Amino acid sequence: MIHRYWKFFVPAIVVLGVLIVLLVNLSANLVYFRTPTELLNEIEPSEARLRLGGQVVEGSVLENGETLLLTVTDGRESTTVVHNGVVPQLFSEGQGVIVEGTWDGSAFHSDSMLIRHDEQYRTEDNVTYDSVEHKLEDS
Repeated sequence: MIHRYWKFFVPAIVVLGVLIVLLVNLSANLVYFRTPTELLNEIEPSEARLRLGGQVVEGSVLENGETLLLTVTDGRESTTVVHNGVVPQLFSEGQGVIVEGTWDGSAFHSDSMLIRHDEQYRTEDNVTYDSVEHKLEDS
């Protein structure tokens, strides 16, 4: 009688083992970015790559040749970011940003930057594109 159940138990144990491995590995990757508070309180300095997200502090952006220095905040804590890489055209102070790089304990060193913005497109002369009506409107 036990022989009949081996055909069920062996595949079930293999499938369960694979699911456990997948869940453990995926749970570590579910966080899209860390906040400055999490970075300062929970993350040890290392060469491991991670993402940092927050708002760029007004007046904190300093361009030094190929390097961009800025401060990112989540409203509680702030972190200095040293960015070496392409700066998106929509980048501005006071805007949401996600940077990817490494944490050395005192500054976050970034080489990739994403801008968080709303879906509204505005031209330089304050004309807004209405994506529902598909027409331009004066702001």
